[in-house]
Amino acid sequence: MMTLVRRLFWLGLLGGAGFGAWAAWQRRTEPTGAPTEPVWPPFDPATASPAPAPAFVALPPDEPVYPDDGSADASHAHRPTWVAPVDGQCPDGYQIKANDNSKIFHVPGGRFYERTVPERCYADAADAEADGYRRAKA
Repeated sequence: MMTLVRRLFWLGLLGGAGFGAWAAWQRRTEPTGAPTEPVWPPFDPATASPAPAPAFVALPPDEPVYPDDGSADASHAHRPTWVAPVDGQCPDGYQIKANDNSKIFHVPGGRFYERTVPERCYADAADAEADGYRRAKA
């Protein structure tokens, strides 16, 4: 037991001395007076080029998406594919409840339809599936 304590003492002493020597060497080899942060040239707005325009502008995730591919029928042409719920309920005409976390949508009469709090409301199950949601299991 006593030899173990002695060995640990000498090992700690040698390790501390080695660390001290390494730290002294690092301080010795660092250039003196070197700036710690990069020095930037002054900004000249006359020579600065404007930032390139983005290739596309993405809609925020909370905005309804309007179909524009020409495949929608006349009654669906000017309606958004989904709307945000109002006071936790889907408005008339948008009875399909979708949940963003699970990517599942619930149809009226489904097992968990009544207790589902929607994050999106769809008028058609095909629109929900097109947005990456799957139908809830019965």
